[in-house]
Amino acid sequence: MITTLKFTVLLLALGFCRGLLDNYIDEEETEALDAQASKFGSLWPLPQKVQISEVSFKLTGSSFKIVDAKESSAGPSCSLLQDAYRRYYEYMFGSTKKLGLSKSRRTGTSELTELQVWITSPDSECDGYPSVTSDESYELSVDLPFAVLKAPKVWGALHGLETFSQLVYEDEYGAKSVNATTISDFPRFAHRGILLDSSRHFLPIKVILANLETMAMNKFNVFHWHIVDDQSFPYLSRTFPQLSQQGAYHPYTHVYTPADVKMVIEFARLRGIRVIPEFDTPGHTQSWGKGQTDLLTPCYSGSKPSGTFGPVNPILNTTYDFMNQFFKEISTVFPDAYVHLGGDEVDFTCWKSNPDIQQFMEQHGFGQDYSKLESFYIQRLLDIVTTTNKGYMIWQEVFDNGVKLKPDTVVHVWIGGGSNEEMEKVTAAGYTTILSAPWYLDLISYAQDWQKYYKVEPLNFNGYQTLLSTPWYLNRISYGQDWHGYYKADPQDFKGTEEQKKLVIGGEACLWGEYVDATNLTPRLWPRASAVAERLWSAKEVTDISDAFNRLSMHRCRMVERGIPAEPLFSSYCPREYKGI
Repeated sequence: MITTLKFTVLLLALGFCRGLLDNYIDEEETEALDAQASKFGSLWPLPQKVQISEVSFKLTGSSFKIVDAKESSAGPSCSLLQDAYRRYYEYMFGSTKKLGLSKSRRTGTSELTELQVWITSPDSECDGYPSVTSDESYELSVDLPFAVLKAPKVWGALHGLETFSQLVYEDEYGAKSVNATTISDFPRFAHRGILLDSSRHFLPIKVILANLETMAMNKFNVFHWHIVDDQSFPYLSRTFPQLSQQGAYHPYTHVYTPADVKMVIEFARLRGIRVIPEFDTPGHTQSWGKGQTDLLTPCYSGSKPSGTFGPVNPILNTTYDFMNQFFKEISTVFPDAYVHLGGDEVDFTCWKSNPDIQQFMEQHGFGQDYSKLESFYIQRLLDIVTTTNKGYMIWQEVFDNGVKLKPDTVVHVWIGGGSNEEMEKVTAAGYTTILSAPWYLDLISYAQDWQKYYKVEPLNFNGYQTLLSTPWYLNRISYGQDWHGYYKADPQDFKGTEEQKKLVIGGEACLWGEYVDATNLTPRLWPRASAVAERLWSAKEVTDISDAFNRLSMHRCRMVERGIPAEPLFSSYCPREYKGI
């Protein structure tokens, strides 16, 4: 009798648990968007102008080719395009060939056998690097006897190849088709970036390359590499190898060698992506001090050193000698015209405790305003970087503290609450700016929620055994549909003149690394970052969330088919599911 009663209680507990789950799912289902096909198919980000007809053409891997147009200024010697042709052919037909479905069961349709790529400018920029001024426009015409992709430069052609691949669809038998289509396209913003943090957790090169590949699928064009920070210094410097020997998590396994960095830069270039490194100072530099003596400020407890260190020491000439040599190296390693110098979140506590700093402050008439000391340091650093013929990006605090900036400085706005006001203020001062405040993709609620799960004790009702799951619903996290908010945020949504709005050159989605490493970076980033991609590429008027959901769902499945473990938007399935590692 007791056994039966205990079993009954157990079943009731299971039923209660199941009921909670059913109620939870029903509640979510009511909020789900209508998953009907978009008239734009699976295009992402949506092109500026697109017309898709109902006339369809058959595609077969055995006969279809991507070739250079006879008039193109980029021929077979342009390895960037030849590499892209092979890559996109594999995207479109590789899976079909593996499944043995290259023979179509459809009849009565015309066949498209060629996509001709025509670079119209005399200088294709095939051997160059993309820049903030690169022409990324293209025109695509899909019709018989062949499709034509026209672009002034190779950068636009890369985007056009991605768009063409997104137009291809297949029937239930695996037969490929594409509809007659006309597209005229260009990005709304010139700077469309992703920030990845390789300091708080080391990111293997393989993971970085996979995300560069995915960035190209979403038409991002800037990889902001936050390569070092307090936690570790994985960049292996030729000039100062001791920085990574002492400051990396491991001097051999957790570093980026010169060959690694070169590989990342070239892999990105072949996909039209700029690599902008960030070396953040004077704060966020604890790992620097492990390998560079006297670089950081000694902190004091009363009249004696405490044995701890604070930000970079701004009063020593050796500090600037070091920075001069270090950034000369950086300017030769990274070809982009810009380097990100950080300048955010400087804690003044250590500076305030140091008697030498206090004396320096008095001598320079800074009083007790340590933001003036920070400005003193950053001004000298900016002057050093200027001598390397690099432009620089800085976090907004540098601007807020009144540091004298070059006219071409890019101010990076990241602080959330007042981002609209900040954008208005920065552009009113005449500076170019990019926005990240609404796009911190690491800001989700479950970072340390394992502690909550750990503390819960199963209940015991009057001696009867029970099964408890209520506090352990691990799917109950806050970011389920947070892409909506990312999609609605607009970098130009602030009060200002048209001239001010033109100074906004784009934005970046940031994925900081406190709770992210190789195990979870890609699914946490995609397809959430895809929402930012469309906001930065497509026309301002493209704001239909329901249509976006339908296209993004298909785009997410396309990324999955291409081997990217992009997480689901909601309950759904993909024709070709992710097969795991």
